[in-house]
Amino acid sequence: MSPSAEAATRVNNVVLVHGGFVDGSGWEAVHKLLTAKGYNVSVVQNPTTSLAVDTAVTKAVLDAQDGPVILVGHSYGGAVITEAGNDAKVAALVYIAAFAPDNGESVKTLTSNPVPGAPVPPILPPVNGFLMLDKAKFAASFAADVPPERARFLANAQVPWGVDAYMGQVSTAAWHTKPSWYLVATNDRMIPPPAQRQMSQRAGAKVVEAAGSHAVYESNPQAVADIIEKASQLKK
Repeated sequence: MSPSAEAATRVNNVVLVHGGFVDGSGWEAVHKLLTAKGYNVSVVQNPTTSLAVDTAVTKAVLDAQDGPVILVGHSYGGAVITEAGNDAKVAALVYIAAFAPDNGESVKTLTSNPVPGAPVPPILPPVNGFLMLDKAKFAASFAADVPPERARFLANAQVPWGVDAYMGQVSTAAWHTKPSWYLVATNDRMIPPPAQRQMSQRAGAKVVEAAGSHAVYESNPQAVADIIEKASQLKK
């Protein structure tokens, strides 16, 4: 394929959606790698209060794009892109160690039958409708391969995750009609790798596995940027 023909197939707009307990700043390294390649990258700052609100905020960012979009979601952000991905501008979905619910499913649905022997995420009981991770266990569970000082900061800078987001049901899963890719983080202690593989297989996603904790977008940003680049080519 000639360079001009290859360029014509590339989707240049990328929208990144973070998950629960964190904000969009964790995408910085991925953002730098992609913008260096000429991509137009936008980072959604979802309040993670409910799936409906987060979908609306994500769609507002999609509306601002000038053409087709590769929509990327991490963790709970996978549920958001599964709903928001039905937008006509979305050309493909990329799941990064993410939940990929089917119609009528929620994160709660997908975590109701834990993988036997898998680590249990240290989610504390809800307070005023929000969930948090135990700070003392945050690093080991969420960011084991992130520098300790950064992991401590993430633990102390947690964004409360709404119970309504955790329980929010997807109406129509976009992966039924949109091509999808999935990065399995092989050292994830929040979403067990076997669960990631099951969800990716069900969605018919093209799968890449990479060493990384749940915070693989910070610890292994090159692997994340690489799969987004693959998705942007839309090669069947």
